[in-house]
Amino acid sequence: MKKLSLVAAAFLFLAASFATTASAQSTAAPAGSLRVAVINTAAFDAKDGITRYLNAMNALDTEFKPLETELQGLATKYQTLGAEIKKLQDQATAGGPVPIDTKSAQAKVEEYTQLEITIKRKQEDGKVRAERRQQQVLGPLLNEIGKAMQDFGTQKGFDIILDLAKLDQAALILHVNLAKTDVTKDFITFFNARPATAATAATPR
Repeated sequence: MKKLSLVAAAFLFLAASFATTASAQSTAAPAGSLRVAVINTAAFDAKDGITRYLNAMNALDTEFKPLETELQGLATKYQTLGAEIKKLQDQATAGGPVPIDTKSAQAKVEEYTQLEITIKRKQEDGKVRAERRQQQVLGPLLNEIGKAMQDFGTQKGFDIILDLAKLDQAALILHVNLAKTDVTKDFITFFNARPATAATAATPR
């Protein structure tokens, strides 16, 4: 599934389970006649997935791209300074003919230390801000998707809809006949045809 690129693995995507039990259409299904379907939520941000979900993820990526670029620049500078300090340390240990400028070396060490603090602070602040924006942008949309699954299940007569992606991650799948049970494409088409609710209609800033 597509994730925000900010600070590589620093952000965990908003946890949300799409697995849901759909309501029976009119009467309870007789024992042994449950209609079960699976939906692969990992396909929601694919090119042919849920349009508004993919657009929201792309908008979040764009919003945090400047911070990602800044952090990459700081990380490069941090690595360069580290290499320069290591070189000075090696020269001091070797005791070469040219003395080490200790004042300049100390300045580099102080800059290196401060830069490390700055990077960590920006990563932590960025993580908090990104998680908050994910909740703001994706939270209402995820709720809408969950509600749509209930409507989809009721309309199609499914008694249970399971999240194939989460079952696979948990290694709980022993056998599944996808040809008969996978309704991912049908649900994506169903959801994309629905009008956006007031909570999710606005384009993420």
